Amino acid sequence: MTLLSTRGLTKQYAGLHAVEDVDFDLPQGQVRALIGPNGAGKTTFVGMLCGRIAPTRGTVIFDGKDISTLPAHKRIALGMAYTFQITSVFANLGVAENVALAARRRLQGAAVQDAVADALAQVGLGDRIDQTAGDLSYGHQRLLEIAMGLVQKPRLLILDEPTQGLAESEVAAFKTLIRALSDTTTILLIEHNMSVVMETADVITVLNFGRVLAEGAPSDIHADAAVQAAYLGTG
Repeated sequence: MTLLSTRGLTKQYAGLHAVEDVDFDLPQGQVRALIGPNGAGKTTFVGMLCGRIAPTRGTVIFDGKDISTLPAHKRIALGMAYTFQITSVFANLGVAENVALAARRRLQGAAVQDAVADALAQVGLGDRIDQTAGDLSYGHQRLLEIAMGLVQKPRLLILDEPTQGLAESEVAAFKTLIRALSDTTTILLIEHNMSVVMETADVITVLNFGRVLAEGAPSDIHADAAVQAAYLGTG
């Protein structure tokens, strides 16, 4: 079953095509990586999926429904959760309260506290539950943001550069987390760390100049001459 798809999705800025005529299909239960050089249109594309950027034309379909004009908060209510390239935690609040704010979209009472503890444990922040979010390192704030997404039990989790700022050991733990989540959650991963992409993704979509350059299994993408020339730097 296809959970998320786009048809002809396009975004123009003063005549510049940031994203142009992208057809995209993400099956339920898949881990999909979206890669491409800087300026390829990845963040704009994801912004249109999430409802933060209005497309110039084209459609976004989620679970069989046309959500092209739905605002971001209504897409969240349908089961989409996402983290941003720049952290968006509430720095003055505690770690637990940040996650609790997200949890309260679907839970009440004591269930919130249990869900918060579970989500923080999943991302390796269980021992930091009493800290203030702004006191965390940048990498740990990224993990906190992922916990805020996970606690919503989303059908689709979109992660934009989630390993940016993480230590090598934390990146390894993140790979393990993605593999564990793939049993219950569809994941779209926008990532520059190619070891993360190659080791966690079922399928990779490559954007270049706002268009889909290639799509396929990690081994096929790694061997693709056009991708090597445009992005991997081995062409």
